[in-house]
Amino acid sequence: MSEQALDPGILGEAADWLVRLNEHPASSADLQAIEQWRARSAQHAEAWRRAEALFGGLRQLPAGVGRQSLQRSGLSRRQMLNRLGVLMAVAPAAWLAARQLPWAEWNADLRTAVGERKHLRLPDGSQITLNTDSAVNVAFNARERRLSLLEGEILVDALPDPRPFLVDSRHGRLRTPAARFSLRDLGDACRVAVLDREVSVELPGYASQMVGAGQQLLFGAQGFQSLQTADANASAWENGMLLAQGMRLDDLLGELSRYRSGFLRCDPRLANLRVTGAIPLGDSDAGLALLVDMLPVKLRRMTRYWVTVEPA
Repeated sequence: MSEQALDPGILGEAADWLVRLNEHPASSADLQAIEQWRARSAQHAEAWRRAEALFGGLRQLPAGVGRQSLQRSGLSRRQMLNRLGVLMAVAPAAWLAARQLPWAEWNADLRTAVGERKHLRLPDGSQITLNTDSAVNVAFNARERRLSLLEGEILVDALPDPRPFLVDSRHGRLRTPAARFSLRDLGDACRVAVLDREVSVELPGYASQMVGAGQQLLFGAQGFQSLQTADANASAWENGMLLAQGMRLDDLLGELSRYRSGFLRCDPRLANLRVTGAIPLGDSDAGLALLVDMLPVKLRRMTRYWVTVEPA
């Protein structure tokens, strides 16, 4: 089928579905409706393939960029859908290529794609591991060693050095002479977990808070929450595992969804189901298959990008 031959109306309908699913979690009714729409004709199937390509490209944008762009554009919903339809009609190859290159890679010093983990040595010999879909800038000089976490999650093993080791995030700054710790950007807050030695957390308008080995701290615009025992998953992901100890199924799937493109949805009837076990992160499909073996659940796959976990 020619890349230019699709009915603009069908492309617009596919774009409309794309925007709706990006704004709200897909319900079972949504998934069934899309599946029926896609099966109407070869053109509908091809339009959905291009919609998936477009979604794959947008999935790599840093959190909030797509929504902020819509808010700043001043375009109506219909105008935006028309533009999406045009893009899908004339440039599917470009969107497919965009799925392979994360947007932030163009302006971040270090970057991982969805599902990727990367271990690197820093200029001073310290080590950093980036979790899935993460971006970091590095700025070392004669006075300080500085990282900036732009998105995602990192595990840092900072070696002793006369220069302080700093990590900036959207919510505050970490400072230490040397420590092993993880830092995750949760959007409305950040979480630091210290595995060895100690780290000071600095927030504007607050006295700094010290976090010792075996502790974790959530911090954000509302200040500091109470110190807690560090979660084993603060570092388990480095070895490709998600450790669940009585974890709610919807929370577990939320974590697993960070390592795969598309929508991974939990049927609300299963949300409170508790899971205990070790789930592999390197192959999210294998992780889902393990859940099917462990629990009274089944997988409903509309496409590789839309998977729902339902009662068996």
